[in-house]
Amino acid sequence: MTSSNQSGTTRRDFLKNTGRIAATSALAAGLGSSVHAAGSSEIKIALIGCGGRGTGAATNALSVKGGPIKLVAMADVFEDKLTRSYGNLKKRFGDRVQVPDDRKFLGFDGYKKAMDCLKPGDVAIFATPPAFRWVHFTYAIKKGLNVFMEKPVTVDGPTTKRMIQLAEQADAKNLKCGVGLMIRHCAGRRQLKQRIDDGEIGDIVSMRAYRMGGRACTTGPKPDGMSELMYQIRKFHSFLWASGGMYHDFYIHQIDECSWMKGAWPIEAYASGGRHYRGDAVDQNFDNYSVEYVYPDGARLFYYGRAMQGCKGRFDSYVHGTKGVGVVSTSSHYPGKVRSYRGHNMTRENRIWAFPQPEPSPYQLEWDDLIDAIRNDKPYNEVKRGAEVSLVNTMGRMAAHTGQVITFEQALNCPHEFAPNVDKFTMNSPAPLLSNSKGEYPVPQPGILKDREYKEFA
Repeated sequence: MTSSNQSGTTRRDFLKNTGRIAATSALAAGLGSSVHAAGSSEIKIALIGCGGRGTGAATNALSVKGGPIKLVAMADVFEDKLTRSYGNLKKRFGDRVQVPDDRKFLGFDGYKKAMDCLKPGDVAIFATPPAFRWVHFTYAIKKGLNVFMEKPVTVDGPTTKRMIQLAEQADAKNLKCGVGLMIRHCAGRRQLKQRIDDGEIGDIVSMRAYRMGGRACTTGPKPDGMSELMYQIRKFHSFLWASGGMYHDFYIHQIDECSWMKGAWPIEAYASGGRHYRGDAVDQNFDNYSVEYVYPDGARLFYYGRAMQGCKGRFDSYVHGTKGVGVVSTSSHYPGKVRSYRGHNMTRENRIWAFPQPEPSPYQLEWDDLIDAIRNDKPYNEVKRGAEVSLVNTMGRMAAHTGQVITFEQALNCPHEFAPNVDKFTMNSPAPLLSNSKGEYPVPQPGILKDREYKEFA
């Protein structure tokens, strides 16, 4: 890693450069044209990554109104996931799912074959583990495809830089790119954001968020008969190279929604965490994380995550201002049940406003917005923002895993790329992470390993 006064990309330079990119992109957006605005109204979709999230994204895509949308190709490295996803989607959507056997692709090159079934202006869905985002996005840009990619979009500093560069290339081609941070599309939270910006709760001085539940993202020893690589991809939440781990995958929404309300990204993080009741678990995750994020004006976000049985659970986010408080999440991502209060005692008597229930699903709204941008040729690219918040997650996770204060610049410039060769994987490739003779994997060692989150076994 490099500190803020050493060589490397600084946060100021990073944001200045990406601002320049955005300006250039806005100009480039006006130079292109939308295939679906000027030509056929039918949009074809390829699903790459057929687990629960991919199936959910395809469900939302096929549920968008206003014109024909069809699923025509699917790809995964696990046949059972592809088969299950296809069956569920076909049962629900019938003729809108037109994926014959010769357009169902297995293997690490399946993403190319699936995208080859599309024409420029169609949509590729990326719902594989996030380690593969930059690989798939690169090919989509080459093919001139619009994309929807699940969060997170990066897991470390090097891939964050790469995705920012790819976002610029997508803008230059006038491609529409959605990222699965659906909270930004939530109708209630958008109103809350406007109320906060209008001064309803005063100046933001602190924020806090909690996601505490039972045991999650753990895995036991590799079963016999499965390759090391396929085991780690199957259990991708357990391995930092594949997913960024529990911290990255579970906590990104609340860190994003609070930063959105604040209108800034944090500049440093200080954190703690630990591993407790592990049993036979061999994954790389901590069981709990406590993180203090610091914003440019000195305001703080206090984030608390825990995945331990028998402990009190909660799932909520709050923004505290000089005059009151805004509730960003109540008990889950959806419904948000957002509201605002005078002062900091959140009683009914102090309530200023609450978004009416029931509220529309942000999972559907983000797809409505993406398809609207495609059909009406509106500038639309969420990848840079998705990469930035993924880096903010890396910053907090790294702070906990190293026991150091980690700045935005340090997270961005840390040279440790967890899996630099994912674009070269085949079914016979070795895994990026090796276990020792006991079947254990390298884990973070706060205070011992200070410049990287783990050290691979020799």
